[in-house]
Amino acid sequence: MDPKNISIQDFTYQLSPEQIAKYPLPERDASKLLICDQGKIADDIYRNIASYIPEDSLLIFNDTRVVEARLLFQKMTGGTIEIFCLSPHDQYPDINTALARQGKVYWQCLIGGASKWKPGQVLEKNTGAVSLKAKYISRHTDHFIIELSWVPDHLCFAEVLHLAGNIPLPPYIKRETEPSDALRYQTIYAHSDGSVAAPTAGLHFTPYIFDQLEKKNIRTDFVTLHVGAGTFKPVKSERMGKHEMHAEYIDVSSKTIENILANIQNKIIAVGTTSLRTIESLYGLGCKIKSAPFISPEKLFLSQWEVYDFPVNTISAEESLISLLEWMQMHNPERLITKTQLIIAPGYKMKITDALITNFHQPQSTLLLLVASIIGNDWKKVYHYALKNDYRFLSYGDGCLLWSTL
Repeated sequence: MDPKNISIQDFTYQLSPEQIAKYPLPERDASKLLICDQGKIADDIYRNIASYIPEDSLLIFNDTRVVEARLLFQKMTGGTIEIFCLSPHDQYPDINTALARQGKVYWQCLIGGASKWKPGQVLEKNTGAVSLKAKYISRHTDHFIIELSWVPDHLCFAEVLHLAGNIPLPPYIKRETEPSDALRYQTIYAHSDGSVAAPTAGLHFTPYIFDQLEKKNIRTDFVTLHVGAGTFKPVKSERMGKHEMHAEYIDVSSKTIENILANIQNKIIAVGTTSLRTIESLYGLGCKIKSAPFISPEKLFLSQWEVYDFPVNTISAEESLISLLEWMQMHNPERLITKTQLIIAPGYKMKITDALITNFHQPQSTLLLLVASIIGNDWKKVYHYALKNDYRFLSYGDGCLLWSTL
């Protein structure tokens, strides 16, 4: 299948508002778990997930942390302007650099109530701990550029967001953010600031589950992909070839890449679509280096479709990862920090990943295409079963363990 010819209309199902979870369950690991292995479906709860994973497997988690990216400002006239901080301005080399800025930063944002805010106008917000100003700089096709400045100016922008912002719940959760969301819309292992949406498959994991994995000699490791608001971007084009996939920052240590390489003959399981997108991007980046060994760090990123043009039948996962590690030794031996725009859709064959742990995704979404790339048309069987058996959908909902059949 040529993924560019896919019609998103073929990847739909009827999801009623009542089936969308507005709140998480009181216990993270009490969520229902659907297991699909070679088309056979079983039910359990997350607390028992280790029972369905072979010994010596490697689970890859995304340790990104959701930042308080939603800023509310009151105008002098009484109206409210909402600023949703999407990603740093292009002048910054990566998101960590931008979040570490002190005193002032430029950010790409969405604006609620933009018609009430004129270019050059400054909004002010004072929390007691920080005084924040927002200046409208320019408007672009799908975002605004906003200058944010603050005092005390020794605070970094990550600290400012924590003091002045709110956790941004997904648009399909039709309620206001509550204090409990600061804890529950965050994985227990969240570490690296930068996401505007949680890697929701990881929300179900608890110390008890990690203990059970360890007892079974199932290894764990972490990558970082900072989830952007583009993850909720609807597909509006008739064919996927005209849909522009969002790019996201990834940050992976050389030790993690070495760990994946050492376990390539075992089962490698991605906890969440973001983890899968990251580790499959590692393969693509390694292939890119294989064909251009002296590529500069500025040019080493993965665009939307280029993996589909690689000679994948002649480059193994081992060769790709070795090439990537050798390149890192020349440039940054510790960490790989870049962007990926990779779209994973039917027609893509997994190079590293054997299984995916994930929540249930929206109809006609790129995330549903990713699921179909792992289990083929069985995605229809899985979603039909979940709908008929009272599974809770989307970010705060239940999830599934999907073993690759392709």
